[in-house]
Amino acid sequence: MVFLSNIVMIMTRYWQLFLIKGIGYTLLLSVIAVAGGAFFGSLMALGKRSKIKILKWIITAIVEVVRGTPMLLQLYFGVFVFPKIIPPLNALPYIYSVSIVLIINSSAYVSEIIRSGIEAVDPGQMEAARSLGLTQRTAMLSIILPQAVKNILPALGNEFITVIKETSLASTFFVGELMTQEIVVRGTTYLALECLTITGVLYFVLTFVLSKGLKRWERSMKAHA
Repeated sequence: MVFLSNIVMIMTRYWQLFLIKGIGYTLLLSVIAVAGGAFFGSLMALGKRSKIKILKWIITAIVEVVRGTPMLLQLYFGVFVFPKIIPPLNALPYIYSVSIVLIINSSAYVSEIIRSGIEAVDPGQMEAARSLGLTQRTAMLSIILPQAVKNILPALGNEFITVIKETSLASTFFVGELMTQEIVVRGTTYLALECLTITGVLYFVLTFVLSKGLKRWERSMKAHA
């Protein structure tokens, strides 16, 4: 009973930190990462199909490095190393560096998702489009990519949910998301288990609602296909 009463007390006093600031920053970082990742990931996926070998090598190297190193290590590089290489970043709040790292990380994974989606489309479709006089670029943008996007939407939805959970690592730099608010409230109340429980429930609710919404959207798209 004491445990539950402490949770009620914490939510009564600090609900704005958890529900408004914490969830707000978490969703903001997630949307930035997925939107940026979708844009740059698409360019990277198309770049890997390019005939320019040096471009393919650079993109492949970026993808392998990002997929082969921990997110927390990437965040440390983004916050402490990148600003030394690019001095203007020194003047920016940590949230900008964190956002850049999240975009780079998401781009690497999204590029592989899009690449697999493109390769899943029947190669005969490109040949048919070229035989009708379409350029490779036009055929890719008008025929191949729309079909690939329908195939990869579930995977992109899963990437969004994954990014929401990965934003918790940004609490290392106190950028304002849910785990940062948990640290702040825990430091004020000295109720670690209760604060962690509240944060865990909020993360679960966020990801559960989003996953159910994405599945419903996927069924709707299949019904109208």
